[in-house]
Amino acid sequence: MKKLLSILLAVLMVFALVGCSNEQAPAEEGGEATGDTVKIGVCIYQFDDNFMTLFRNNIQAYFDDLNSKGGTQYEVTIVDGANDAATQTEQVNTFISQGVDALIVNLVQTTSDALAKAIEDSGIPCVFINREIADYQYSAKTCYVGADARDSGTYQGQIIFDQPEHGDLNGDGKVSYIMIMGDPENSDAKNRTEYSIKYLTDNGVEVECLYQETGNWDQAKGQELVASALASNGDAIEVVFCNNDAMAIGAAQAIEAAGRTVGKDIYLVGVDALAECVEMVNAGTMTGTVLNDADGQAAACCDTVLKLLAGEEIANKVNYVPYVMVTAE
Repeated sequence: MKKLLSILLAVLMVFALVGCSNEQAPAEEGGEATGDTVKIGVCIYQFDDNFMTLFRNNIQAYFDDLNSKGGTQYEVTIVDGANDAATQTEQVNTFISQGVDALIVNLVQTTSDALAKAIEDSGIPCVFINREIADYQYSAKTCYVGADARDSGTYQGQIIFDQPEHGDLNGDGKVSYIMIMGDPENSDAKNRTEYSIKYLTDNGVEVECLYQETGNWDQAKGQELVASALASNGDAIEVVFCNNDAMAIGAAQAIEAAGRTVGKDIYLVGVDALAECVEMVNAGTMTGTVLNDADGQAAACCDTVLKLLAGEEIANKVNYVPYVMVTAE
């Protein structure tokens, strides 16, 4: 009996050793890793922004498509900075403390590089999007994907220049305009404001600014400001420049309410080429807009994130996706 028990015990020990050996055995060389999860934190400056809604939805769709193919899974968490720098700083710090594998950050405030430096110090790969930090030196693990806002302003100016008499509807020898700006601290707003007018003056057009106010990229604010400008300046306003399409939609509502007609006695331009604004351009209720390519920028952003995660060196730290001028023609 003791001999039988000894034999059984020996057999059990053999099976146990084999089981342990199997658990510790490495995967076959060249086999595809499964079950890996990559965590990506995405900080958007404000969910209410029409263009950034397109952008963030495209980011989510990109990684959803990768997830559907199996293999490495990407867990994407997107948060709303509510256009508040303190809120966004807290969100970024939370992602860092959670140990996310990568960050995508659409900055609330581009005039301070403190948050960017904190991200660099964390060592987490990061792609900054849409809002460029002026004169910033990106590190080995950080870069920027967006568009050159100077081009968008230039295209706005060109759209007006291409109109009869270069936008001088009343024939007094100058183009009298109003400018509805986005965030005045944002480099895109500054460049669009400057370069739209610069194109006209560089091409010999005399201009007169009748009104310039900050609409913070918001449709309702754009409508309010343009309504006020029209009430104060009446028919003297020949062109309405808006730094984005959301404010241009509001401007169009104010123009209609004031009894003015786009293309007949006033011109209106925006930036982003939102679907609604493209329809307005085709219908003649907006003179033109400029395509800010949300699809292209999101794809370039996500491609860059994957390269950074793979440890690839990004030679071009600033990646501009081209703007495209949009008119009825």
